[in-house]
Amino acid sequence: MDCIFCKIAAGEIPSTKVYEDDAVLAFKDLDPQAPVHVLIIPKEHIASAADITPENSAVVAHIFEVAAKLAGELGLENGFRIVNNCGEDGMQSVRHLHFHMLGGKKMGWPPYAGE
Repeated sequence: MDCIFCKIAAGEIPSTKVYEDDAVLAFKDLDPQAPVHVLIIPKEHIASAADITPENSAVVAHIFEVAAKLAGELGLENGFRIVNNCGEDGMQSVRHLHFHMLGGKKMGWPPYAGE
C-alpha cells in the first residue's frame, strides 16, 4: 500500500507530532488553514469515514477524546473546528481517514463559501 499517512504513522516520513499513542497520531498540517491546524489520524488504515464499521469505530471516539485533550494543550479554549472530508466529492485528498482540527481564530460559515 502506498499511503502517505500510513508512512507518517510508521515513522517512515517525518512529521511534527503533537500527540501519539498506540492507536492515534496527531501532527501539524503542512499547509495550515488556521493558526492551529492539526491532522488527527488512526494508525490503522481506514480509507474514509464511509469505511467505518462496528469493528473499527472505537478509534473514532478515541480521536475525539484526543481532540479534546489537544484543545487544552494548544490553547483552543474558545473553540475549534473538526473537519472530515469523505470521498472525491467531499474533497478527500488522502485516502486514509483523517480529521482536521482547526482553531486559534474565529471561524466563518460556510467554511468554503464561494468555492
